[in-house]
Amino acid sequence: MPSICFYFQVHQPFRLKHYTVFDKGPSYFDEFKNSSICRKVANKCYLPTNRLLLDQIRRHDGKFKVAFSITGVLLEQFEKYCPEVISTFEALAQTGCVEFLAETYYHSLSYLYSKEEFSEQIDKHMALTEYLFGQTPRVFRNTELIYNNGLAETIESMGKFDAIITEGADHILGHRNSNFIYQPPNCENIKLLLKNYTLSDDIAFRFSNRQWKEYPLMASKFAHWVNRFNGNGNVINLFMDYETFGEHQWEDTGIFDFMSHLPGEILSHSDNNFMTPSEAIDAYPVMDTVDVPYVISWADMERDLSAWLGNAMQSSALHEVYKIEKMVKQTGNNELLSDWRKLQTSDHFYYMCTKYFSDGDVHKYFNPYDSPYDSYINFMNVLGNLKKRCKQDTLELKAV
Repeated sequence: MPSICFYFQVHQPFRLKHYTVFDKGPSYFDEFKNSSICRKVANKCYLPTNRLLLDQIRRHDGKFKVAFSITGVLLEQFEKYCPEVISTFEALAQTGCVEFLAETYYHSLSYLYSKEEFSEQIDKHMALTEYLFGQTPRVFRNTELIYNNGLAETIESMGKFDAIITEGADHILGHRNSNFIYQPPNCENIKLLLKNYTLSDDIAFRFSNRQWKEYPLMASKFAHWVNRFNGNGNVINLFMDYETFGEHQWEDTGIFDFMSHLPGEILSHSDNNFMTPSEAIDAYPVMDTVDVPYVISWADMERDLSAWLGNAMQSSALHEVYKIEKMVKQTGNNELLSDWRKLQTSDHFYYMCTKYFSDGDVHKYFNPYDSPYDSYINFMNVLGNLKKRCKQDTLELKAV
């Protein structure tokens, strides 16, 4: 009996305004662009999809279940620009059929650079999740599903989580498939849920592709694909960006119609059900150990770090951001700390990516810059000003 585990990543960054070396003010973020994009995506994706999921949960008497993680930076934007979105997520939480996962508050790459900052961001995200949705997360997802054995050991040492979700990359699975519960080596209390990237990407990326041999994708056809895993899997993990619905795949592609019919098609087979990540790890045994000595992610064809660390600009920018961590925190200035943490959001480095080949369209989506070089220059101008503010605050503290 394959259980379906839907997980949606919900995220938008605080985008930077055009900032030159001649700008002196501490206002780094584009209020107009951030508010307009947040409202646009809310109207195209978050609000209609939340209503659709709520309707499906009620229609199927709680048998339909999903999971979310919503970044702290987007929750802040919801509160500023469209608080009605938070209300709809609260309504979903109250059904008891929706699980909220933990992640880094700022959708950052902090795990790679600062374990202290990584831990602080997780705590901050968990606190907000508990406050808004009344749930203490049991499952962790790192930014962009970035993962290796070391991350599993770090998460287990925190003593807060029972599982991690990450990419079911072929090169780590070998002859195995992603449709079972796994465990990292050297960990006793952490389980792994691995994304079934083929079925996930059929919805997230290929759904509206008229050149795809399976186009058009109907709910009945997708349910048939799921049923083929009977006897060869316990849980089919469908992980994707929430913006798949209505934004990446526009309403006129039929994506909402597909999603409104899918739960019924899945549940029409008595052997099938839906589970949240926590339910899945409680229901099924660990099948095997998965060794991931090198860092993986769910990004691009390579499923590695090259989307954020593939060129010298990205490496330089990331290094410079984390280089000033101690200085920022010693100032005790909460505004400085907030600005610095917003600069850690992975999107800023994604915009600097020069991999405009097979994944080019993905890297251009929501990108406010004409080129990766413009992104780098703008980012470094902002970071340079933030450094000056830190130094000025440090001098003032010493003078007291």
